[in-house]
Amino acid sequence: MNINFTKYADGLVPAIVQDAQTKTVLMLGFMNQAAVDATIKEGKVTFFSRTKNRLWTKGEESGNFLAYIEMDVDCDNDTLLIQANPMGPVCHSGSDTCWGEDNTQSHTSFLYQLEQIIAQRKTAGPESSYVASLFDKGINKIAQKLGEEAVEMVIESKDNNNKLFLEESADLLFHYLILLQAKGFKMEDVAKVLELRHKP
Repeated sequence: MNINFTKYADGLVPAIVQDAQTKTVLMLGFMNQAAVDATIKEGKVTFFSRTKNRLWTKGEESGNFLAYIEMDVDCDNDTLLIQANPMGPVCHSGSDTCWGEDNTQSHTSFLYQLEQIIAQRKTAGPESSYVASLFDKGINKIAQKLGEEAVEMVIESKDNNNKLFLEESADLLFHYLILLQAKGFKMEDVAKVLELRHKP
C-alpha cells in the first residue's frame, strides 16, 4: 500500500475509522508510517496523537479498543479508510461515534452486533447462556428450534395482535442467526446471494 505522507507539512495523513459491520463512521484520527505499522502488527487501531506527540492506541486508557480489520488508501494516496470492530463506545463523551448519538447505528444495524454476540457465545460453556446451550446440543436441535419459531410466527401472523407477531418474528430471526453461525455463515453471505439475484 503506497501512502503519501509528504502531502501535509506534519507528515501525517487523515485516517477515517468505519465500523466493519454496520459501516457507521466512528472517528477521524491521523497516522504516520509508525502508526500504520503498529495498527497492522498489534491489531488495534493506533494513531499519532498531535497533542501527546506520540503514538496513541485508541482505547489504551478506556479499554474501548478498535479491533483492526483492514485498511485502504484513497485514489490520491493521502487518506486512509480503516475498517474496525469497536470494543465499546468510541467517543470520549461515551457516544458510539464522535458525531453524537444521531449518527449511531440503526436498529437494523444492531443485527450485526447481535451476530457478533452469538459468535462469541458459540464457544462458551453450555451453562453460560441460552445460545451456548443450543450450540452444545448441535445442529439438529438448532434447526428444530428454528422450525418451532417459524410455526409460532406463522400462527401469530393470522391474528391481529401486532405485538405478539413482532415478538415471534424477533424470535425467528434470532434463531435464524444462530443457525447461520452453526453452519459457518453470516448475514453478509445471505445478503450476497440476494444481491446477485437482484442484479439484472
